[in-house]
Amino acid sequence: MQLTHLFQQAKQASRSVASMTDEARNAVLLAVAEEIRTQSASLLQANRKDLAAMHKSNPLYDRLMLTDERLCAISHDMENVTRLPSPLGRVSHERTLDNGLRLHRVSVPFGVIGVVYEARPNVTFDVFALCFKSGNVCVLKGGRDAEASNQAAVDLIHGVLRRMGVDEQAVVLLPATHEATAEMLNAVGYIDLCIPRGGRKLIDLVRDTARIPVIETGAGVVNTYFDETGDLEKGKAIVLNAKTRRVSVCNALDCLLVHVARLADLPALLEPLAGKNVVLYADSAAYGQLEGHYPSNLLCEADAESFGREYMDYKMSVRVVRDIDEAVDHIARYGSGHSEAIITEDEQAARRFQAQVDAACVYWNAPTSFTDGAQFGLGAEIGISTQKLGPRGPMGLDEICTYKWIVEGNGQTRP
Repeated sequence: MQLTHLFQQAKQASRSVASMTDEARNAVLLAVAEEIRTQSASLLQANRKDLAAMHKSNPLYDRLMLTDERLCAISHDMENVTRLPSPLGRVSHERTLDNGLRLHRVSVPFGVIGVVYEARPNVTFDVFALCFKSGNVCVLKGGRDAEASNQAAVDLIHGVLRRMGVDEQAVVLLPATHEATAEMLNAVGYIDLCIPRGGRKLIDLVRDTARIPVIETGAGVVNTYFDETGDLEKGKAIVLNAKTRRVSVCNALDCLLVHVARLADLPALLEPLAGKNVVLYADSAAYGQLEGHYPSNLLCEADAESFGREYMDYKMSVRVVRDIDEAVDHIARYGSGHSEAIITEDEQAARRFQAQVDAACVYWNAPTSFTDGAQFGLGAEIGISTQKLGPRGPMGLDEICTYKWIVEGNGQTRP
């Protein structure tokens, strides 16, 4: 195994990183945030190399692209992370036993966290910020599409770590190869947790082949249900924002469900999407209502492949349902457990929807585009967990910590 030495170095670095004070870790993160702004030109130059190798029609192109504005946002998010309280050393349970033993359950870092991700260079900075703040070391495995961008980002971080006397192996970037992924997923004893961030194929590969613990994140087949009492103006704004704010991200809307009683409002509800050239794949009822009211070149008839699909593009399916029960059934069949929403003025219907829909984030009269660690006040996120065991939803600092029991005695022995 050619990468074993890197895993060993990461494991060794995890001890020194965990022993740093919160103030020292914050100082490093603030220095990296400043360096991102200072070195933005070199970061963008590296990113242009990656962009040049990808066609603009690729749904991943938008995720891959860095801009001055996005770099400023990344820097700002890193600064926000430093303002958050440390997740370490928190006592979640304490008691004294009858025999005098004192027990404390205290939050601690996982140790070494591996992250496999695709064409998203911002993830490099986000993962480092959250891992370092929480006393963890990160081992990063990015895709070939973002190889130059990721290398430039890690080089920048390493420069700051060297300058501040911190072990550079606090962040390790693996080669952008399939072989590196395989070695990472078999790094038993070195990597304590693996988090995949990407499409369904990547997540399935990691889950099915890893010999180290995995938290599933990423794949988002997102639905929004426009109920019988939904407010049309709210609905237009919510659907437009959820679908078109950034089509390539996992919280973007993929399917709109509409109560049959509101079928006549469908053209008005979707009219803003036409201005964004969103292609609609409509079932027979929706198609019949939209025909002649929505641009014909953007209107298609839905087929069996139109639902349960993460588009990551200016495309969306539309289905008419009889009632809230059919909407919930559709989500149970086609959703991915990421984010779902209902638009309604009926509080009872909203509460029922939120109770019955099985997803990490369930919205009422708000777009699913808010599913994001920074938007949730977590500073940033290491991923959106769609599983139920362990963390669920946006994973911030608390979600990448574990705990240990501290036991203090005075010579007691067990009978």
